[in-house]
This record gives sequence, C-alpha cells and structure tokens, in this order.
Amino acid sequence: MVTDVDFTSMISEEEKEELKTELAKLEDEISTLRQVLAAKEKHLVEIKQKLGISLMNELKQNFSKSWHDMQTTSAYKKTHETLSHAGQKATAAISNVGTAISKKFGDMSYSIRHSISMPAMRNSPTFKSFEEKVETTVTNLKTKVGGTGHTGGSFEEVLSSTAHASAQSSLAGTRLPENEEELQC
Repeated sequence: MVTDVDFTSMISEEEKEELKTELAKLEDEISTLRQVLAAKEKHLVEIKQKLGISLMNELKQNFSKSWHDMQTTSAYKKTHETLSHAGQKATAAISNVGTAISKKFGDMSYSIRHSISMPAMRNSPTFKSFEEKVETTVTNLKTKVGGTGHTGGSFEEVLSSTAHASAQSSLAGTRLPENEEELQC
C-alpha cells in the first residue's frame, strides 16, 4: 500500500524557501507562456481571415487528408480486397442458386408440358414439398380473403378445376368471373 509521507519534516527551512521561490518562478513562466500562446493564436486567426481560410475549409482539408492517409494504409487495402473478394463470391453463389432454381422450375415445366398424367413428377420429393406449400398458401389465402367457412380441395382438385376453367375459357373465349362463387376453387 502507498502511504502519504510528510516530506516537510525531512527538508530544511533554507531548502523550503528555495523550493517556494522556484515554484513561484515556474508559475510565472507558465502564465507568461499562456499569454504568449494566446497572442500567437489570435495572430494565427487574423492571418487565416486575411487569406480567406475558414474553419469549414480547414476541416474539409483535414478530413480529406485523413481519409487519404487511411486509404493508403495496408490494413485498409487488405480489408478492401477481402470485402471485394467476398462480394464477388457472394454474387456468384446467389447466381448459382438462381440458376439451380430456374433449372428446377424449367424441369418441372418440361415435365408438365410433356406428361398428361404426371405420375413420376407427382411422386418426387420436390413436387410433394411444392404441393404442400401451395396447399398451405391456398388455405391461408382462403382464410384471409373469404373467412374459414370455405373448405378447399386438395392440390389435385385445384389443378383439375384450374385446367377445367382454362379449357372452358379457351372454348368460349376469355371470360371474367361474374360472381364470388366462380372465383372459388
């Protein structure tokens, strides 16, 4: 532990007087230096005003210099390179996911166009998952739009009714539904 020690008893009266004199001298010098510094700062402001240098211009210059200095550091360059590389990889990954999704939908549309019964596609895990999501979405939409009184059919019934409606509209020309019952599946 640190304890306070009374040094006044350890030095003589003559040394005390010398220290007091030195202390007063240092305080006077510090005061003089503060006055000189204040006078120089005032003179600096006057010169800047004559040159048209404002505080805002000075801040802009300091900021620009600091920004430039930061951009030239190796840490900034490495970070910039790393983030650029990561961005390129993320873009490529997202593009690959989009391509894969497009291919899946393309395969599904090919199967739908070229198969009337679609038994192989209907039994695939992808179609089952898609079918479940569509059924859930249709049920949720019916609940939100028409309340809970409507009971919808299975996905196959929805497809069948859509195909039936499509066939009728192509035979009779394009016709919009006239009432709510025609809108329901």
